[in-house]
Amino acid sequence: MKTQNTALPAQHYTQYFPLIIRLTVGWIYFSAFWRRVALSNKLDPESIGYIGEKFNNFLPNALFIKPMIQWLVENPDALWINMVAFTIIEGVVGLFLILGLFTRLSGLGATFLALGILLGAGWLGTTCLDEWQIGVFGIITGAYLFFSGGGALSLDNKLKLGSKFNFWMSGDLGEKFSNSFITKAVIITSISALAITLGTNQYFHGGVWGTLHNLSKNPKIELYSASFENDFVQFEAIRTEGIDTYGSFVIEARLADASGNIIYTWDDIQLAEMESSNIDNKYVAKVKLGKHGLEFPLGALATIRLPLKRKIESQKAHTLILEDVSGKTWSINLD
Repeated sequence: MKTQNTALPAQHYTQYFPLIIRLTVGWIYFSAFWRRVALSNKLDPESIGYIGEKFNNFLPNALFIKPMIQWLVENPDALWINMVAFTIIEGVVGLFLILGLFTRLSGLGATFLALGILLGAGWLGTTCLDEWQIGVFGIITGAYLFFSGGGALSLDNKLKLGSKFNFWMSGDLGEKFSNSFITKAVIITSISALAITLGTNQYFHGGVWGTLHNLSKNPKIELYSASFENDFVQFEAIRTEGIDTYGSFVIEARLADASGNIIYTWDDIQLAEMESSNIDNKYVAKVKLGKHGLEFPLGALATIRLPLKRKIESQKAHTLILEDVSGKTWSINLD
């Protein structure tokens, strides 16, 4: 038998509490729209700071949604449509939370937006667990507003759109569900949010047990399929770790024989002066020629052809080595 709730008066002091969360969380989401559209055009694929490149940065260590991210960065037109849609949704959710309009639906939207951010970018953060904290914060605050509604100081409380919309605005849950059902739903949601928080904290950062790790701290480039192709050494490379705000700078490439002796070198000037056609980028984030070598943005995947100025006997060349400006090196044996 359903046990009815006793609804709190609209002006009960607890009905003012949601405002504390609504305004700030609403601005966090709305500001994403505001800075990409009003302050700077971050939706232009040709502009510096294009949001699609930031999305590409999520790719290397995303959880569960990596195949979706990879498909989008391989298809720039579809990526742009999704970035525009995502930005509009963030703007609408944020504005509605600030106003307290359709608060329960907006809270649910905020939860799913935050979950997407968490799964895609929860591993990023150079000085702190930045994106992970933003993701879990968004999930729990969105869930809270789903249950609480907008409170007394909300448009939901002023507008009367009929029972059809009442639940998705800030209607009293007790009118539809029993005390025991709501209690169970809150407990299940709380435990689920805690499980997501602990699970992603451990997966991305080792933050629950074992050794802490930070994949944003040091650059890492993975090399594949290195071989001789006519007068070039060709290989595939993707940058999978390191800070997302600027690239890894490769200032030297070397060929070594089986004993580790260097038999050929491309210095920073030779790398910088290569033809841009020697780089075949696969994603939106692109490996580029810089003033002092090759620049690898986070998540960029490219096939690169290093020109040989003198003949090298392929049987003597055993290993290709790349060196970053920090002194880190990555190597691969040639086929």
